[in-house]
Amino acid sequence: MSEKAIESSKRVLEPIERVSEILFGLIMVLTFTGSLSISGVGHDTVRTMLIGALGCNLAWGLIDGVFYLMGCLTEKARALMTLLAVRNSTDPSETHRLIGAALPPLVAAVTPPAELDALQRRLRQLPAPAGPARLHRQDWLGALAVLLLVFCSTLPVAIPFVVFRDPVRALRVSNGVAITLLFLTGSVFGRAIGRNPWAVGALMVLLGSGLVGLTIALGG
Repeated sequence: MSEKAIESSKRVLEPIERVSEILFGLIMVLTFTGSLSISGVGHDTVRTMLIGALGCNLAWGLIDGVFYLMGCLTEKARALMTLLAVRNSTDPSETHRLIGAALPPLVAAVTPPAELDALQRRLRQLPAPAGPARLHRQDWLGALAVLLLVFCSTLPVAIPFVVFRDPVRALRVSNGVAITLLFLTGSVFGRAIGRNPWAVGALMVLLGSGLVGLTIALGG
């Protein structure tokens, strides 16, 4: 039971995290396609671009997956330390501070001291944690999902360069796909934060385009 108390309650990837990973992957691949010059683009240039885009997103997907695991482990370790501190605390004010810090701010603000004391008693009744914080199956699935989201977001933007032999047409279709994906990503983000999905979708197109332009300008 004590281990369940410190496990992350979030799903493999929250909606906001999914949007962030897809946006990251799109920006990465767009820095490659956006840097192509229409004049003089040949088969070798397109092939180099595709290999670079796929390889870069795969590498960053792996790195981002490792960071995700590090974040999960940090979250679990912090929860475990809070649990042990609350169980061992003998100072009521310190106990209230520890429990209040672990609760959402709005919930902590309306929770009276008597309920905080009751929470401490319940936590003391739990079996002692068996050991240090460790990663679980759900965390590894989350890291895999991060990798797949970053990598697979490359494919819709890169596929037109494989389907169409004309690089000009391929670039136009690729840009259209990228704009559509940016808009859809923004719409999902808008719904997740309770805003107008159409407005946030349009804003995401502008934000993504601006970030891609900045990345290219800085030599990314």
